[in-house]
Amino acid sequence: MDVRNLPAPVKRVVHLGSRSYGRLTAENRMLPSFLICGGQRCGTTSLYRALAAHPVVLKAVLHKGVHYFDTAYHRGLDWYRAHFPLLRSAEKIAERYGVPARTFESSPYYMYHPQAAARIARDLPYARLIVLVRDPVERAYSQHHHEVARAFEPERDFGAALALEPARLHRQEERLAIDPSYYSFAHQHHAYRARGEYARYLSVMAQHVGRERIHVVESERFFTDPGPVYDEVCAFLGLPTDLERPPFEQHNARPRQADMDPGLRRELSAYYQSHDEALAGWLGHTPMWRRA
Repeated sequence: MDVRNLPAPVKRVVHLGSRSYGRLTAENRMLPSFLICGGQRCGTTSLYRALAAHPVVLKAVLHKGVHYFDTAYHRGLDWYRAHFPLLRSAEKIAERYGVPARTFESSPYYMYHPQAAARIARDLPYARLIVLVRDPVERAYSQHHHEVARAFEPERDFGAALALEPARLHRQEERLAIDPSYYSFAHQHHAYRARGEYARYLSVMAQHVGRERIHVVESERFFTDPGPVYDEVCAFLGLPTDLERPPFEQHNARPRQADMDPGLRRELSAYYQSHDEALAGWLGHTPMWRRA
């Protein structure tokens, strides 16, 4: 059953029933061996769909993003396990292909929540993390359009929303870092400029899980030349690359109603210059969007 096509009330009932059953069978369920942790509006859904189609990968039950390590950690590990396939499903995959089955999820806010990396390191000590990065100027503009479309952003003008960001985010990251129970809607949905400071977040993640467990993918390269990027991700995850490849499609792209103001684009590009230079150390080259 594809729950994505069900009416919202029916979908909620299905999700609740599945999680209730999942909790009862938690000890017989898999935990992820890898996660897609970010970044937001960088093609995570497209990569999730491609990896979920791999023959030895079992995706999370019902939906791609569980949001356990950011906004639902208080629910406990059994609640988290309830979202993943049964071990007997993994055994069937292993018998068929001769390699261990894997499962995963994709919650892009993990990259940004101040407590997520430490929680991942504690609960999934061997999991590998995949992070997608995109031209941060385009990413910020895309996020604003996305939040407006979902009615999470009342300010429809991108420049005005950027101007509101410092006040909206004032001390929010600090409060999230010191209070495990605190939730910030603004931090999750209104951090347009801050989200593109990729190297800063990657460094924090590396302090907790180790740099060798993080693989960074340029979204622009994934969308223009997906095959080699997919093979590199599979190699990083230890997934066999000699099995059937999935179709590569772009998901969650929203048509734009207007182009960004040129002056604002120049200002943002200048702002991200130093952040992009720091990111080059992770990529091993200048980011694609900075090349002449």
